[in-house]
Amino acid sequence: MGILYLVATPIGNLEDITLRALRVLREVQLIAAEDTRHTRKLLTRYQIKTPLLSYHEHNKQARLPELLERLEGGSVALVSDAGTPGLSDPGYELVQAAVAGGHQVSPIPGPAAPIAALVASGLPTDRFVFLGYLPRKAGELDRLLKELLGEPRTMLAFEVPHRLRSTLAAVGRGFGDDRPIAVCRELTKLHEEIVRGTVAEVRGHFGSSDPRGEITLVIAGAGSAVEWDEQAVRKAVAARIAQGLRRSEAAREVAAEAGWPRSTVYRLAGERE
Repeated sequence: MGILYLVATPIGNLEDITLRALRVLREVQLIAAEDTRHTRKLLTRYQIKTPLLSYHEHNKQARLPELLERLEGGSVALVSDAGTPGLSDPGYELVQAAVAGGHQVSPIPGPAAPIAALVASGLPTDRFVFLGYLPRKAGELDRLLKELLGEPRTMLAFEVPHRLRSTLAAVGRGFGDDRPIAVCRELTKLHEEIVRGTVAEVRGHFGSSDPRGEITLVIAGAGSAVEWDEQAVRKAVAARIAQGLRRSEAAREVAAEAGWPRSTVYRLAGERE
């Protein structure tokens, strides 16, 4: 009975692959690849001749029986276009089916864009949450950000270039323009860029033109933007009321972001300094 290997591949620079990953890709009987044309470039670079089979979002259910059958007779490697397979890429269903079928599933660790962005962002790395790709529709994104307003952990998300500026505007509306953020673009590639600052500063950096390339956002958790003393709480509540929120709404948002009791923030919102 074969092993399903989850092989991490480079997110840009083809030198970012481990010796173990290269050995496994040579030794397995089959490589299931998100895009066989993309993966073939990597295999050609390292003179690997293992057969390829496409396995992507649109054929993953149809491919499952074939891949499970292949695992009965030998080992299979799963790779995505870039990074660690299964992170916002097809793979979960295959892993689940392989485990249910009694097969060993073995990760071959290596590059992962979210982790690379996190450690280079300058934001807290001790606790974080990965959000995958953010919602495409503005209303859904605004609702998600509202749910995450009090999230204390650093947040990681993928975004596409043509939505970056509108997403930064939404983050500013939802979390405030002073929330620290890092936009990590084209990591490990020739034109790698990491822009750090507040939401307002980063939004200004990108101006009126869409950037290019793969983008990972790293957003500071609640409480990272300001030191939440009483003066900061009063200021934040006043700013939201000035934007048109009711006192109760402003108190609820600031309490979630600052980690203060809602009743205390509501009281401060009704007092004059």
